[in-house]
Amino acid sequence: MNRCRFIEDHHRAFGVKRLCQVLEVARSSFYKRRAGRAARAARERADAALAERIRAVHAEWDGTYGRPRITAELRDDGERVNHKRVGRVMRKFGITGLRLRRHQVTTVPEPSATPVPDLLRRDFTASGPNLKYVGDITYLPVGDGEFLYLATVIDCFSRRRVGWSIADHMRTELVADALRAAAVTRGSLAGAVFHSDHGAQYKSREFAAVCAGLGVTQSMGAVGTSADNALTESFNAALKRETLKGARRFDDALGCRLAVFRWITRYNTRRRHSANGHQAPIVYEQQSATLTLAA
Repeated sequence: MNRCRFIEDHHRAFGVKRLCQVLEVARSSFYKRRAGRAARAARERADAALAERIRAVHAEWDGTYGRPRITAELRDDGERVNHKRVGRVMRKFGITGLRLRRHQVTTVPEPSATPVPDLLRRDFTASGPNLKYVGDITYLPVGDGEFLYLATVIDCFSRRRVGWSIADHMRTELVADALRAAAVTRGSLAGAVFHSDHGAQYKSREFAAVCAGLGVTQSMGAVGTSADNALTESFNAALKRETLKGARRFDDALGCRLAVFRWITRYNTRRRHSANGHQAPIVYEQQSATLTLAA
């Protein structure tokens, strides 16, 4: 309150009573504010100290973590703080995470292909790992008007990126390589469901044969409905937001590949996911296995 501050700064020269009368401030209000001065100063110091810790977490994650994940990091480090205070301090000191960019649609429907049912119906949860997977292709702009393409296979249970493939084309082998990589990671995909959109690559006979060979049952959402594959849409948006950091393109193909590899590795091993109680996917799977064995 500026008037109380003025009274505090000039009361020795003019007296509190007189200044309060002239400025129309109740003396009780002035003395109450004066009594709380030490507490306010302590809060300011505490906020500044917390802001430094927030900046450290923010910098460690390349400016990508927002309030919930920063709060989880601080709590794991022994900081007793809630998300409301973290959010307030972040706003106060201008600390913000990255925002989503609009994405480009890469789905190319193939109307002549054999229909595949939607076995997930927007239920992107699973009772355990290696039961339900989702996948998609996303474009990665590089250099001067060129693109790389990333195909992913994500476990619905833990949100772990189990398989992925990156190439300068969108042929069926791109998505087939990602699914084969997932099979190598898991040891076997037999009995699992793999859900995708209606891209021509996923509806091809070649990909159907790969799924059959791995013991995987295919599932597809409605044509042109991104919500039917929302989990992968969210993953791809986060990847590009946090690797491009507001830029329109990666500098070159090598830099793009390295950035994607680094991000996916951190995503699986360290990046906190809200669906996992703010635990990283692999940590969540390991904890689940430990709890199952204990039971």
